[in-house]
Amino acid sequence: MKTITERKPLEHYLNLNYPITFEAAPEGGYFAQIEDLPGCYAQGETIEEAAEMIEEARQLWLESAYEDGLDIPLPRDQEQYSGKFYIRTPKSLHRKLTLLAKREGVSLNQYLVSALSREVGFTEASQRKKNSPKHTVTLL
Repeated sequence: MKTITERKPLEHYLNLNYPITFEAAPEGGYFAQIEDLPGCYAQGETIEEAAEMIEEARQLWLESAYEDGLDIPLPRDQEQYSGKFYIRTPKSLHRKLTLLAKREGVSLNQYLVSALSREVGFTEASQRKKNSPKHTVTLL
């Protein structure tokens, strides 16, 4: 049995703020993309032109999806995260992490948040360095 949920009016979706990523195109100009709306791309000679074009593409994407009865994804910034997740580890890793946390004088939770934050920061910095010629900017 399928549950039918009531769809919001098209205006609701048109008023949502989707993050836009702009990249300098190798051949010149700029490429714009809304990752939350698959296939929603645009190009322009300037960032301003690319911004205008991606806004038009966003509206057309939403109108077409709405008319076709497709699910419309919410923007990333509207997703709900509780800040909690559960992970299973081998007992030996659990033990090592607990010992490292004790050595630092912090709780296991605090140690894991610090270690994960450090790794995510390192990964993001490595990606930025690798992609630096693109001059990527994301607008929320």
